Amino acid sequence: MSGSIVIAGLGPGADELITPEVQAALAAASDVVGYIPYVARIAERPGLTLHASDNRVEIDRAAHALNMASEGKNVVVVSSGDPGVFAMAAAVFEAVEHGPAHWRDLDIRVLPGITAMLAAAARAGAPLGHDFCAINLSDNLKPWALIEKRLRLAVEADFAMALYNPRSKSRPEGFEKALDILNDACSDDRPVIFARAVSTPEEAIRVVPLTGCAPELADMRTVVLVGASTTRLIARDGTPIVYTPRSVSS
Repeated sequence: MSGSIVIAGLGPGADELITPEVQAALAAASDVVGYIPYVARIAERPGLTLHASDNRVEIDRAAHALNMASEGKNVVVVSSGDPGVFAMAAAVFEAVEHGPAHWRDLDIRVLPGITAMLAAAARAGAPLGHDFCAINLSDNLKPWALIEKRLRLAVEADFAMALYNPRSKSRPEGFEKALDILNDACSDDRPVIFARAVSTPEEAIRVVPLTGCAPELADMRTVVLVGASTTRLIARDGTPIVYTPRSVSS
């Protein structure tokens, strides 16, 4: 009996933002593997086994899923947002590359999901309406010097930016350093969007000028969108609309 692995994105939080393709894969799964809070989003049912694990064991989690698929099970590995954006798709393929040869013959599919940055951008308006980049501020898997280099080069290239994993209890100083770098590199006071828990009951959207940003405005449930030099605000009652025009003058 041949098994399969689907690496699926659960979107930013609301069940209605899970794609029908992912819902169908979950309905056909024998086993679901993932980080504890993501697996908690999956409803229990007869014939389904849930395998929740801690956040820092991605390769072990991937190997567990691949072994179960090798045994003939239909496994879904879940991530929040999109599985290919700072999530489990890369971890699974890393395990495949360095694992037993027979893992390469498994039926492995990646099903996209709505990312946190796209959900946050939609709430704010269109801040990613022109060229943009995404940077993970966690230095768990890369040196801080590389993060700093990428932040400075993104400002130099005048990208809008989506900043993932800005601030956690174990590394509260990282986002403060990132803000210092951005303030030093930017010659203008561009808008910054703090989008927390988008599409959940705890959702909160704040738009703050870069010079008014404080580290405490972000946590691990927050994605931070930093505008480009061309990003505009449209004032209105409540939260302003933020958008980056589609064209740039020469």
